[in-house]
Amino acid sequence: MNLMNIVWAVAAAIAGLAVGMLTKRGMAESKIREAEEGAKRILKDAERDAETKKKELLLEAKDKLYQQRSDFEKEIKDRRAELNTLEKRMIQKEEYLDKKADSFDKREGDLIRKEKEAANRERLVIEKEKRYDDGLAEQAKSLERIAGMSSEEAKKELLARMEEAAMLEGAKMVKHIEDEAKGTADKKSREIMALAIQRYASDYVAESTTSLVNLPNDEMKGRIIGREGRNIRALEAATGIDLIIDDTPQAVIVSGFDPVRREIARISIERLMADGRIHPGRIEEVVDKVRKELEDAMREEGEKAAFDLALHGIHPEIIKLVGRLKYRTSYGQNVLMHSREVAFLSGVMASELGVDTKLAKRAGLLHDIGKAVDHEIEGTHSSIGCDLAKKYGENQKVLNAIMAHHGDEPFSCVESVLVAAADALSAARPGARRETLETYVKRLEKLEEVATSFRGVEKCYAIQAGREIRVIVKPEDVDDISAAQISREIAKKIEEEMAYPGQIKVTVIRESRYVEFAK
Repeated sequence: MNLMNIVWAVAAAIAGLAVGMLTKRGMAESKIREAEEGAKRILKDAERDAETKKKELLLEAKDKLYQQRSDFEKEIKDRRAELNTLEKRMIQKEEYLDKKADSFDKREGDLIRKEKEAANRERLVIEKEKRYDDGLAEQAKSLERIAGMSSEEAKKELLARMEEAAMLEGAKMVKHIEDEAKGTADKKSREIMALAIQRYASDYVAESTTSLVNLPNDEMKGRIIGREGRNIRALEAATGIDLIIDDTPQAVIVSGFDPVRREIARISIERLMADGRIHPGRIEEVVDKVRKELEDAMREEGEKAAFDLALHGIHPEIIKLVGRLKYRTSYGQNVLMHSREVAFLSGVMASELGVDTKLAKRAGLLHDIGKAVDHEIEGTHSSIGCDLAKKYGENQKVLNAIMAHHGDEPFSCVESVLVAAADALSAARPGARRETLETYVKRLEKLEEVATSFRGVEKCYAIQAGREIRVIVKPEDVDDISAAQISREIAKKIEEEMAYPGQIKVTVIRESRYVEFAK
């Protein structure tokens, strides 16, 4: 189109030129002819160029058409290949579904056949059950007729025998479980307790309710008594104890239930003898001074005990009470030494078990704190100690350990159990406590009395200072399983009815002897 416009423009220009030439005929005709020839030449060139451009456009259009046709044919070929693939897959799926349908038909037939067989078997089972029930009923009637016993009575007898057999089996199982538990628990507990005892060894100090003051001569005894006994009365009034003046040469016995007062009196007498001035005024002065010094000494003893056990934050009043335990005894055992020992044993066992070591030590040190003032306040030493510890802000677990170490209330934590065990260990070790002969004999008699109260027991002997009791049973009345049960029941009854330090071993012996003589 552009070429044609050019042609037309050239033609218009030529026409204009021709018009101009006509109007100017005066111009040379030669130029007109040249112009005409040039116009023809230009026109021919334009036509030739237009033809060439047309051919090029036709060729380009043919190339595009060929390319589009090739792309279309390729796409159709791809589509046909994809359709062929899908068709193959559909054919395969159809074949698979046909096989599945055949399999389902076969299974359905098998199921129908099996259902029929099951129905037949069920019918046969019902018939057999009916015949079995009829046979059982007939047998039951025959048994009742032969045994002369109804079915209910037979059931009761059978249940009784089964119960007896179950009890026997249960006793065997209990004994087996106990043996296994003892094989592991006893071994581990003994290891822990042995380790605790091995790591703590303390000296034993025995005290009594009297103290002996040695005098340099009998003249000093008269000076202590004073004119008309005024000095001895002043001493007794100032200290609250009794001075026993007997025929013992060069000695005065200081007697009193309060060990602190007794110690104050003993030290005061020794200082008065050293000073030489013995009269009521001087006696009161010395007693007051000794009392203050002893209070300081008790506080230092309490602080030393807490420091040795690495315990901090204990109330000062509790510290004083701990130091006061130095002058308190229980069954001849020094209570402060006992409390330190219990604290150490509790801490060692707590560290072995992985529980709070400091809490166990603290509870062990304070478990007998009530004994420091139990002669002044009414109540048991455990309840008094719990009230004092609660008053001065001790932990609830410490309060439970104080109350529970003698069974006044149940244990609420592991540390309380450890304190009770350590208390028993400290009190039960050889030489730790002194016991009067009368109390000792009564305890052994009570042990033997508890054991002989059981059926089948022939003899019993308390041995090892009451730490073990051996029970001999009648072999014709008691079997091996019952012997194990009797030992457990005797131990339980001893726990319920008796108070004792440590533990008591119960050994039941069942022996059968058969003797014949060859003549």
